Amino acid sequence: MSVPQLPLALRYPPDQRLDTFVHAPDGVIEQLRALAEGTGDARDNALQDNVFIVGPAGFGKTHLLLATCAATEAAGRRAAYLPLVAAAGRMRDALESLEGNHVIALDGVDIIAGQREDEVALFDAHNRARAAGVVLVYAARDIPDAIGLSLPDLRSRLGQCTRVTLMPLDEEGRRDVLRQRAQRRGLVLEEAALDWLLKRVDRDLGALTSLLDRLDRASLAAQRRITVPFLRQTLGSV
Repeated sequence: MSVPQLPLALRYPPDQRLDTFVHAPDGVIEQLRALAEGTGDARDNALQDNVFIVGPAGFGKTHLLLATCAATEAAGRRAAYLPLVAAAGRMRDALESLEGNHVIALDGVDIIAGQREDEVALFDAHNRARAAGVVLVYAARDIPDAIGLSLPDLRSRLGQCTRVTLMPLDEEGRRDVLRQRAQRRGLVLEEAALDWLLKRVDRDLGALTSLLDRLDRASLAAQRRITVPFLRQTLGSV
């Protein structure tokens, strides 16, 4: 299974960069940037280099994985991102196709839980990456011991990764996300419009991004600013 090579801008959307992640746990952005650039203090210890990001859907796991890949390529190094759901049942071929990268981001480890052949393939790939000095950045909805992996050795390897636990955004965090992402689209959100939105949207980062995309298109089509009346007209009872 080959992974298509696309231009950086297409593979890693501008919203998904390390410096655009809002309210990350202390030290995480710096750690991921160092790994991406190959400047980490623990380069002689591959166990410590690997990272396992934990959090429910919509908490920003994919953002961090894509952002780490983007930072890697911006530093002139090679990176690859793979959502494991796309490789289920053919994991070995998919993972072997990623060899030769400096950083590999593997999203949705919980997807393969209980699939023994896929788990063995991931275990083998993890060991090859460790031997080659490749950094692995994983993401899953829970810690390795809690996602139903049947292979004890794989649970052990993943449990040795540096763990990053993402927390839900509070109202201030959601406000920062909306304001920041709106600004990058050239949208001006008044505080009243932000207040209206925050009462009606959840904390899912993907949902926030999709909502802003929708507002961007509607605002351009109508040639109108994003005000509370415009939001009511465009989104109704969202």
